Amino acid sequence: MTMAAFIARRLIGNRSSQILGTSSSSSGAFISVSRAFFSSTTPIKATLFPGDGIGPEIAESVKQVFTAADVNMDWDEQFVGTEVDPRTNSFLTWENLESVRKNKVGLKGPMATPIGKGHRSLNLTLRKELNLYANVRPCYSLPGYKTRYDDVDLITIRENTEGEYSGLEHQVVKGVVESLKIITRKASMRVAEYAFLYAKTHGRKKVSAIHKANIMQKTDGLFLQCCDEVAKKYPEIYYEKVVIDNCCMMLVKNPALFDVLVMPNLYGDIISDLCAGLVGGLGLTPSMNIGEDGIALAEAVHGSAPDIAGKNLANPTALLLSGVMMLRHLKLNKQAEQIHSAIINTIAEGKYRTADLGGTSTTTDFTKAICDHL
Repeated sequence: MTMAAFIARRLIGNRSSQILGTSSSSSGAFISVSRAFFSSTTPIKATLFPGDGIGPEIAESVKQVFTAADVNMDWDEQFVGTEVDPRTNSFLTWENLESVRKNKVGLKGPMATPIGKGHRSLNLTLRKELNLYANVRPCYSLPGYKTRYDDVDLITIRENTEGEYSGLEHQVVKGVVESLKIITRKASMRVAEYAFLYAKTHGRKKVSAIHKANIMQKTDGLFLQCCDEVAKKYPEIYYEKVVIDNCCMMLVKNPALFDVLVMPNLYGDIISDLCAGLVGGLGLTPSMNIGEDGIALAEAVHGSAPDIAGKNLANPTALLLSGVMMLRHLKLNKQAEQIHSAIINTIAEGKYRTADLGGTSTTTDFTKAICDHL
């Protein structure tokens, strides 16, 4: 075993298995969202959204690496429509959504919502229509890739369905517009339950509820009340409440102060990207959305990078690591660990890195190097 591989296993052996979700049934009881075990000869049906821009290129990298790792996938590839589907009010079609509902698991590349009026964001449509209530994003330092911090190991859990992203905006009078922030007990309890149960099942010691209840006393106040209520069920988990602006300062000063962070939608959008910046950027950060009825949709959260699309320059790491999260969700832990180690070792070795990681390798060369490490 190389030194890079040894360091990788010591530092992030446990981190790579962080995404094994739980979900809430309609009665509020939490159940496992892991799907049944699959034999090596049984193809696993999963939805794949290659996405836009660099999406098809990095999706191809995932397929190549999965094949090299003997992961028998039956990809149900889905592409968004060219016109707004009136059933979804989005370029995402009803058939796109039905594929995820049927397969219960999927992987999504970056999607760019066309500019215009009268339709919803593609990502917002997925979250709303599939009830993807929790976005789970692990942020951890990668051995061999130097950033300002070398001890980051935290999880952000973002409420994914309401808050400022409820899409309720209107003009009051000319020159004055209003946006409604919706916080409900149901959604807040659901994501709080998920965060604490996640911490317990993954050996995490602390949950931090991020808020601005000193100003938004009703909305964030309700969110905190729900977190307080759930925290009482988990006395073994240290619980704290941190104001959003103070949280940002503390993360930049010393990210090791945090473990699991749970927060409303907008705060989660901001904090999760901040945390990604601590470890090298969105190109190195995986993500998974957990929904009711056992649905799990892993995704790369970076943009579609149209400026380098088709040039064989894209970094597939984020989508690959998200794919690893999907495999762990499916209980395919052996293959997930093999792929995860191959990615980490390739980056740590330093010989093959894409331009955003300080190298000169093409997408093809980087992907091949990962396959060779398998």
